Amino acid sequence: MLTIIIPTYNRLAYLKNAINSVSCQIYRHFQLVVVDDGSTDDTADYVQNLNNHENLRYLRITHCGMPGKVRNVGVRLATGEYLAFLDSDDLWKPEKLARQIAFFDEHPEIRICHTREIWQRGEKTVSQAGQKHRRSGYIFPDALKKCIIGPSTVLMRRELFEEFGGFREDLEIAEDYELWLRITARYPIGYLDEPLVIKRGGHADQLSEKYGQIEIFRINALQLNLEQGTFDGEQRDLAARELVRKCLIYARGCQKRGKGEEARRYREIARRYQG
Repeated sequence: MLTIIIPTYNRLAYLKNAINSVSCQIYRHFQLVVVDDGSTDDTADYVQNLNNHENLRYLRITHCGMPGKVRNVGVRLATGEYLAFLDSDDLWKPEKLARQIAFFDEHPEIRICHTREIWQRGEKTVSQAGQKHRRSGYIFPDALKKCIIGPSTVLMRRELFEEFGGFREDLEIAEDYELWLRITARYPIGYLDEPLVIKRGGHADQLSEKYGQIEIFRINALQLNLEQGTFDGEQRDLAARELVRKCLIYARGCQKRGKGEEARRYREIARRYQG
């Protein structure tokens, strides 16, 4: 038994497609939890009137705008021993869950696995030819650089999620990057090199579109973990070097845009973490 958690907010058109991709799954032994972050469209009416999902839970919460908190609420409603997350603007191929369950059966030592994604921006498919990072096994050094695990691709054992306390609820962006950092620092990652998820981007309500960039949020997440002593030894050195690199790049960008004070602030963070 696994639980699928879909967080959503005012995305009914996308949500319908996401739920339909769940309905088309070959693997059928699941619970579906939709957590509505206070939508003001017709999301509640639509989900509550669905009659093709017997094991469906719907919960509308007061709007918070924190994806990690919304997902965590869904986990608290979960009954499955496995957790799968599907963002409401993404889609699954019909064999997604079946292939991942088979992977866990073949690799009982692995506690989390992800898959390849197809990236779509509007009607165009975005090439991933330049993506050369490590995707399976010990991927922590690569995971420091950017978020290389898409939330909608993940299937994980619930006890692993609970071991790490779930997503941080105080990060508007990069809450997934932050959790994957903590997990990849301690455990190997499973990977299916199959495009089983369609990641749809480029629409105006995405947080990455709201801010224009997300690197500053990764910087904040990485700095939080260093300040809290999440990493030890070589991992801490790797994390500190990556934080320095990110801060200096971001500071140069600020300087070019005439944001001298912000540039100085991030250069100072870099100085604190240089060896």
